[in-house]
Amino acid sequence: MSSRRSDRLTVRRFADASAVADAAADELVAIAAAAIAARGTCAIALSGGSTPRKLHAALARRGRAVVDWDHVELWFGDERAVPPEHPDSNYRMAMETLVTPLALDPTRVHRMVAEGAERDAAARAYEASLPARFDLVFLGMGADGHTASLFPGSAGLAEASRLVVANLVAPETWRMTLTYPALAAARHVRFLVTGADKAGTLAEVLEGPPDRYPSQRVAGVDVAWFVDAAAAAQLKPGAAT
Repeated sequence: MSSRRSDRLTVRRFADASAVADAAADELVAIAAAAIAARGTCAIALSGGSTPRKLHAALARRGRAVVDWDHVELWFGDERAVPPEHPDSNYRMAMETLVTPLALDPTRVHRMVAEGAERDAAARAYEASLPARFDLVFLGMGADGHTASLFPGSAGLAEASRLVVANLVAPETWRMTLTYPALAAARHVRFLVTGADKAGTLAEVLEGPPDRYPSQRVAGVDVAWFVDAAAAAQLKPGAAT
């Protein structure tokens, strides 16, 4: 593993997606312990996708004892407009890969109800349920540079005050998403990016001109990118630390 610190962020490189997931699990364990010791609880926003699935599996393998899960509250960074049992549901994935294997309290898992017709009301209700500040937010990045459900050209990119919005990401395709203000307030943000299909975009996001891609606009006090060798293939060499 190597790490590079620029004036904007930290980039940590790992051999493969499994190593990224293990490192992300280490981060969650450490951040949760510190948050619970300091404030009695830890608020985490989960992401969807194949790498978070590996993260959940890594946490499940470690068992309940490594995290005081009874003092952890789980939210979501975004959700598709599908019911909770749908195969594309981020909530379903988290339940199957993390909550059920670890026998976590389902009342501590706060689902985004994104499938209803009253999209704005649902987004406002989810915003009202949020913690004052997330301790840890996991994000991914698509090959188009989107993160959460903040897609290029979507209206949600311009939201400056609300923390959760329903966002039209393609014709007739709605999603619910945390906004930049919610992400910027987080104590820690961890991007998990793996795969060769992300390499070109990742190089532009991390080393190219600013503000071209939605993922470039995520600010915060502690933002780090965990990337595998395939995704990092077009980045400049990093200095080992």
